[in-house]
Amino acid sequence: MASSCPDPEPEPESVFPREVRLFTDSYSESTRFCFCGHELSITQNFGSRLGVAARVWDAALSLCNYFETQNVDFRGKKVIELGAGTGIVGILAALQGGDVTITDLPLALEQIQDNVHANIPSGGQVKVCALSWGIDQHSFPRNYDLVLGADIVYLEPTFPRLLGTLQHLCGPHGTIYLASKMRKEHGTDRFFQHFLPQHFQLELAQRDEDVDVDIYRARHREMRPSGHHPIC
Repeated sequence: MASSCPDPEPEPESVFPREVRLFTDSYSESTRFCFCGHELSITQNFGSRLGVAARVWDAALSLCNYFETQNVDFRGKKVIELGAGTGIVGILAALQGGDVTITDLPLALEQIQDNVHANIPSGGQVKVCALSWGIDQHSFPRNYDLVLGADIVYLEPTFPRLLGTLQHLCGPHGTIYLASKMRKEHGTDRFFQHFLPQHFQLELAQRDEDVDVDIYRARHREMRPSGHHPIC
């Protein structure tokens, strides 16, 4: 079982704020987390600019812990993280030997890049790129071995764009891991019950009752030819 050093602030009971102006103060906080024998130093830049992208959410920690306890193999794998926020999941994948691309909207890239520089040794295989679901996923390859996301399923209007992005990025033999706080009021359960199963074989890999986080594993129902497109 992974431990954090020290423990991060507990997630507030409320769901993600819809308006970033609710964050009135700007400050940075650095926290250390321990997973897979690595000590990660993750800076969170709280404030109105980043809003919900600033913090390490429970789903990201649950996913990192899952990778540790299940000995998920990243060595030599082509990996992409969506909606990375702080980048903690992608950074761990890179430290475990993955060839990793970490993505989010442009406003979050500086925070991710700073965390990558703080944790990835020189020569590590990691890129940080902007990716807007449903808009520019076609600039990325179609052959990722692993597609990762933590707490990216919470706004229903984004579900079709997220699904299309997952379809494009996940290679024919690839696997998707999504960890989500199950916010029924935001339709999170609908995404996993109705959207993903239309195109993917889906299974519940783990449920963390303490923080109400489910981790789902998905694979394509049918194989399709892979292509290659340059990125970044």
